[in-house]
Amino acid sequence: MTLEKTRRITKEIRLIKENELSRFFAYLNEQVAENGQGDVPLFQPMSRKFSAMSEQMKQRFSDGITRTFSDESWRKLWIAIDEQEQICGHIDLRPLAEPHTDHRALLGMGVHSDARRTGLGKKLIETVAEWAKEETDLQWIDLWVMSNNVPAISLYQKTNFIKNGEIEDMFRIDGSSYSYVNMSLKL
Repeated sequence: MTLEKTRRITKEIRLIKENELSRFFAYLNEQVAENGQGDVPLFQPMSRKFSAMSEQMKQRFSDGITRTFSDESWRKLWIAIDEQEQICGHIDLRPLAEPHTDHRALLGMGVHSDARRTGLGKKLIETVAEWAKEETDLQWIDLWVMSNNVPAISLYQKTNFIKNGEIEDMFRIDGSSYSYVNMSLKL
């Protein structure tokens, strides 16, 4: 007898509230724990043995969402909430570290395993792109993705991201070599 996974239905996508961060970190920690496990590709450049959120990562989220757009270290974070009021996906934008890149932002995102292949990833990207067009002077959204993460690359291509290049052998994780793909979306 096989148990079928219950697919999560997204009720809303909205900016996170500061008082929801601990709940977000619990969701993200659960998601990061799947990194490279079973049939899930390695999607974060970290060892499978130590796939957990660092305190520094939590601090960057906490500090960034309190800043306004264009402040140094700003971050905008949207969460997808399902019908049971649980977080089932997220997407965030933040500035690039290099000077003279105020017209670009770096994207990060994830979708809970029970909400994958439901169209949520596409909805998250559309939400962020629409916000960037209406609320900012951003002209590009950039991202980095592990080259072995074929489902993510496929999603990004379907949402009009273009591949700029690939850094071969960027990471050596758990005894294996991984490349890193850079992609961009022109707004």
